[in-house]
Amino acid sequence: MNDNEDEAALIERLQAGDKAACAECIEIHSPGVYRLALRLMQNEAEAEDVMQETFMNAFKAIDQFEGRSGLGTWLYRIAYNAAMMRLRKPQQYILSVEETLSETEGNIIPKQLFDWCCLPEEDFASDEVQSELERAIQELPEKYKSVFIMRELEELSTEETAVALDITPSTVKVRLHRARLQLRERLTPYFTELVQGSLEGAD
Repeated sequence: MNDNEDEAALIERLQAGDKAACAECIEIHSPGVYRLALRLMQNEAEAEDVMQETFMNAFKAIDQFEGRSGLGTWLYRIAYNAAMMRLRKPQQYILSVEETLSETEGNIIPKQLFDWCCLPEEDFASDEVQSELERAIQELPEKYKSVFIMRELEELSTEETAVALDITPSTVKVRLHRARLQLRERLTPYFTELVQGSLEGAD
């Protein structure tokens, strides 16, 4: 069977109440759901809660899933909505980037940002640069940040992002473009200083 057939079979098992299918679904999709939740919440405990809430809500509503999008995209949409509900509560959970980034989170640098910098690749992998990039992403307006995270960091397609956020593909493209422009404006002074320091250190 191909991937589409595998997913269709999994969905059928989920809709039949197969507990093993629930465990399989969590195993397949929990890493992506957790990454999205963590990047939106910036708090590991809150991200865990969002992830658990996502799967609980998904399994309760699985009979309503019509398969017009992929299962993963549907789960992203549920996770996004759950995260937004929490973030819009009166109390905000605010921690520094250094406190919330997991050591296993991996490289979050989008490939597009390499186009306008001259630093050696190892400099991009430094904790300082990672933190500055993550901080800049978190400073984006929510509507731009969510699109940027899904398209660039989670690598969803334009269509998948549109479904997950309940917006049109053209809106995704516009918001992604604006997010990139804002990140460039925000990060250019920082990277310019790093480039100058790198060049001076090479003399």
